[in-house]
Amino acid sequence: MQSKVYLGIDVGSVSTNVVASNASGEVLGTLYLKTQGQPILAIQQGIKEISALIPQDAEIVGVGTTGSGRMLAAAIVGADVVKNEITAHATATLRCVPGTRTILEIGGQDSKIIILNHGVVTDFAMNTVCAAGTGSFLDRQASRLGIPIEELGQLALNAKTPTRIAGRCAVFAESDMVHKQQVGHSTSDIVAGLCEALVRNYLNNVAKGKGIVSPVVFQGGVAANVGIRRAFEEALGLPVHVPEHYSVMGALGACYLAEQIKTVSTFRGFDVADADCQATGVSCTGCGNNCEVVQFSLNGEIVAFWGDRCGKYGHNRVVASN
Repeated sequence: MQSKVYLGIDVGSVSTNVVASNASGEVLGTLYLKTQGQPILAIQQGIKEISALIPQDAEIVGVGTTGSGRMLAAAIVGADVVKNEITAHATATLRCVPGTRTILEIGGQDSKIIILNHGVVTDFAMNTVCAAGTGSFLDRQASRLGIPIEELGQLALNAKTPTRIAGRCAVFAESDMVHKQQVGHSTSDIVAGLCEALVRNYLNNVAKGKGIVSPVVFQGGVAANVGIRRAFEEALGLPVHVPEHYSVMGALGACYLAEQIKTVSTFRGFDVADADCQATGVSCTGCGNNCEVVQFSLNGEIVAFWGDRCGKYGHNRVVASN
């Protein structure tokens, strides 16, 4: 008897994540790949690698995509469900930590907060403007300090007197860090201050006006940083839970959403990992909107369109649902 497997794909600007789960919801494999500005290649690489992490006799019975590149991923793999990041993250978190009321999510280029009540998303906010509250800022500062990013959090825990870093702007924060080094503050105190600055920035911008209630779950790549987790707990006065699959929760949510599919999956198969994929912009002059429609082809055959507002291309269109 074939193993029934679900796939979830989350395509973002920094990472492309893929998760496979079985019919019982058990995670069979996870992948965290760098998108590196080439989402098509990242998706194909993810499909190729995840195939090696699941049973050879596996039957893919559902595929979900999410993230900023969800439409592209859906066109490549033949997804059954296409959902936004808020829905995907909420779905995975509620499955992993039932009763969650607040989700704090910080990734490489953006961050978000999701408020839930009785399992329903009641509010959310996202920040994609300033890097001061994201993982890319931490990466940059760790590199400048000559510290592996994996060691940054533990170093922060060793601080005796965290120094206050101006964290409202990435440029000002970096300048302030240089000044604190020059006047003799220890590296651990500076790193702890950096963690507190990032949390302060997040709470004052992304989470401003939001009622943060326990249970609080922290996820996204930055959740690996124990210094940031502690800074959140101290700032909120609440325990903060980091789930096992914190770095791929969007893909995991897409995976769980795919379980709801009751029809035969439209998954194109693992051979798409080697397919010739091309996405080109087509200018539509059908009305005053002048939409730039994305035309996607697979091995020379046009298989999907998206980007039109009127639905003119609806007969061959990837449709995203909320």
